[in-house]
Amino acid sequence: MPPHHEKRDYGWLLIVCAGLLPLLFGLICTVVEARHTVRQQQVNAAHILLTQAEKMSDSAWNMITSLRQYHYQSCSAIETQLQRAGTLNAYFRAIGKLEGDNVSCSSAYGLNPGTLAQMIRRPPPVTGKAWWSLSVAGTAGVPERPAMIFVRQLPDGTGFWAIIDGQYLIDFMQAIGESHGYQLAMRFDNGAPVAVGKKEEMPNPLFASLQYDTQSTRYPITLSVVAPSSEMSHAWRQSFFVFMPITAIFSILLMMLTANWLQRRLSWRDEIRRAIVARQFLVHYQPVYNNRSQRCDGVEALLRWRKPNDEWIRPDIFISAAETEGMIVPLTRHLLDLIAEDMQKWQVNPNFHLGINVAAEHLQHAEFVSDILAFAARVRIHQPLITLELTERSLIQDGVDVARKLSQLRAQGIKVAIDDFGTGHCSLTYLQNFPLDYLKIDRGFINAIEQLDGETPVLDAIINLSHKLALQVLGEGVETRMQLQYLKNRGVTFIQGYYYAYPMDNDALIAWLKVKGATPLDTSFATENQTRVSPEKSG
Repeated sequence: MPPHHEKRDYGWLLIVCAGLLPLLFGLICTVVEARHTVRQQQVNAAHILLTQAEKMSDSAWNMITSLRQYHYQSCSAIETQLQRAGTLNAYFRAIGKLEGDNVSCSSAYGLNPGTLAQMIRRPPPVTGKAWWSLSVAGTAGVPERPAMIFVRQLPDGTGFWAIIDGQYLIDFMQAIGESHGYQLAMRFDNGAPVAVGKKEEMPNPLFASLQYDTQSTRYPITLSVVAPSSEMSHAWRQSFFVFMPITAIFSILLMMLTANWLQRRLSWRDEIRRAIVARQFLVHYQPVYNNRSQRCDGVEALLRWRKPNDEWIRPDIFISAAETEGMIVPLTRHLLDLIAEDMQKWQVNPNFHLGINVAAEHLQHAEFVSDILAFAARVRIHQPLITLELTERSLIQDGVDVARKLSQLRAQGIKVAIDDFGTGHCSLTYLQNFPLDYLKIDRGFINAIEQLDGETPVLDAIINLSHKLALQVLGEGVETRMQLQYLKNRGVTFIQGYYYAYPMDNDALIAWLKVKGATPLDTSFATENQTRVSPEKSG
């Protein structure tokens, strides 16, 4: 029986999640990369703009420095020089001198055009510094266009000033930001912003706009660069086509690795290992009847697997899986442990037969003899007659080594039986060459008793051969009185099958032995027994 459908569904869910994880990580990476790309573009644009603003500031301060030569000259004497300097040098809207708060000279408006506050259309800042600059929304002569004013005040109350037309900076900002749709805003000190760019009308709902603020290290100039959501979306699409093919490959690889891991985790090997740890296995015992003593003379231990959801795994399935997955040795050791635990509650006569099925892999294992002797030491207090039931296949490989191990165990009082005799490909000489004590006739031959109207020459030959080889014979799978009588008439000592008793768990066995263990087998006994346990549950 394969692992549960719930586990398969869980496994497919895990595989899908494993495939989605790299995709999700890739999507996150594309967003991070897009953000990084946009941010780097903003940093580069801000660097270029601030560098240009600093160059304009350098030009303004250099102009003011050059005007210091006219400190002690009258405005009328220097009017022509101011006009020439203001016209021939780039960026400048006007330059001039101050007398206190009054503009005494202007390259654009001549002598005494008004106060400084009137010229910049706002009160001058109170900085406490001799040098200051300020961005303004407009000047008296050009009120609709921003400008930057630079002022140098001298100790005697006079000073010099220069105004740079904001259009130069606006044109440069538009050239830098238009291709990306940036909203740019630059301020000199705490003045009015020199801004370009429009607010995004329909922002992308998946991406937010990204703002970057920075400032000059040389002058009190601050800059804000806002990238619209469309820029983020564009950068994300570029990142998507770079990252996602690689991510898809990783996704497929991770799904394959997860599927492989799940296959190993959900394999029979892991299922059996976890079932051993969780103690899902238990032992059922099928009584064996002795025709001579006319009582139960022993049991065969049968391993059963019951899932937590009360589902029973068929023995032929999990035993075969354990052999295929290399788990039969740990499983048999677990069986021995369970039997030893169960026998602590037993009250049976000495030499009570205990049949244990042994797989070929365990028989050929280096620690097989020590495993069996250790088990025999644990249950010595009950003095059971331990019988190892081997299949014919167990005797084929490493025959010499197997014979040595069996002889070693028989020397310690442990018996050996061939199980399901006649169904394999074993040569009859093995019966003479191997140290054996019992021969269990396969139920196929027992069933033939009624089918062939009591004429079973092959079965008779097996029984006669066993007697000549001094082997005790056990007929398994006995289900009718006719089969029982046939075997008794031919000297078969031991009987096992549903006609006598079904396999049962330990508690049921203890109760059964008290009531039926010493009762001779007859028709009324068998009829009552067959209604007690379902063969589907017993396996």
